[in-house]
Amino acid sequence: MRKIVLAAALSLAVTVPAWAALPNGASAPAFTAQGALGGKTSTFTLTDALKKGPVVLYFFPAAFTKGCTVEAHEFAEATETFKQYGATVVGVTAGNIDRVAEFSSVECRDKFMVAADPDAKIAAEYDAKSQGNSAISNRTSYVIGQDGKVVASYTDNNPDQHVQLMLDAVKALHTK
Repeated sequence: MRKIVLAAALSLAVTVPAWAALPNGASAPAFTAQGALGGKTSTFTLTDALKKGPVVLYFFPAAFTKGCTVEAHEFAEATETFKQYGATVVGVTAGNIDRVAEFSSVECRDKFMVAADPDAKIAAEYDAKSQGNSAISNRTSYVIGQDGKVVASYTDNNPDQHVQLMLDAVKALHTK
């Protein structure tokens, strides 16, 4: 019975809405980007992060906007729980490194790395560019397994469900 419940939870957690960018099982494009954690700049490399565990990669349109700030706060509050399951959280936005550094400290509360994607090239590789403005990303979240494959994805301009859905997917991945 427990296996049935876990299987059902996993299938629900990794269900991809019809509008999601990369499908489950797709190879996540490797990337390296300048980022910031707690206002201090450094380099983020996806392949290095995956050596430690799954990665929660979330794209957001712009730092210091209402929805993006709400989402950053929610990811900051959940970061310790993600870490309990071995997952690393990283946000990606089309802002420049100075803006990202400030956002990582003020709104992300020094909890997780935010990478700068000033030309939205990473967003393009993840099919996460905004349809209305190709210079920025839309709001898409992914869980990437240690094998480099997409485990879960969710695209919705409303930030409300992103953290919970990604946390559910990480938990389900952890129980496999």
